[in-house]
Amino acid sequence: MSTTRPGSGDSGPEPGAEGATASRHTYSAPGAAVPTDPGPAASAPSSAAGIVDTPDAGDRLDARGRRTRRLSFRDATGIVPLARDFTRQALRAWGWLPASGADQRAAAEDVLLVVSELVTNACLHAEGPEELWLGCDRKVLRIEVSDRGAGQPAPRTPHRAGRPGGHGMFIVQRLCLDWGVIRTPGLPGKTVWAELGSP
Repeated sequence: MSTTRPGSGDSGPEPGAEGATASRHTYSAPGAAVPTDPGPAASAPSSAAGIVDTPDAGDRLDARGRRTRRLSFRDATGIVPLARDFTRQALRAWGWLPASGADQRAAAEDVLLVVSELVTNACLHAEGPEELWLGCDRKVLRIEVSDRGAGQPAPRTPHRAGRPGGHGMFIVQRLCLDWGVIRTPGLPGKTVWAELGSP
């Protein structure tokens, strides 16, 4: 059963993610739907916002034509800085950085903050992250963090701004177009996803 909140965005698994259950905030993983062999990358025109739509050597194209990148955390140390560096490299390749203006700079900083929060939550509450997946098209950048945990992330309520800790999912909720969790029946863990708009 799914619970939803007002908002736009993708509320479920990617096309072809058979067997995965999804909802907005009632928690189930599009990471399983990302093809491992996306085929040859074709170039596409750049958008007016300066976001590059031509895949770079580190990119793959998924079935929806998004440029994608994956980072495995297996045997990694310094996971949060590693995730931020990986994301920063993707943002450079995709034309978000260096930022050409304040809006683009803010959008890139929001992406880095959301990645930090999702990876940190997986470290603190879900036995550590297994993988970070990034996907970008002209309108939306999608972040997915897969982990082995069984918990259900949710913003702490009531949210108390002056209290240390417990702000991660509140920040994700405030900055993102939408977010949720994907679970695949019969498999442990989950994928927490979030989507942010291109500047």
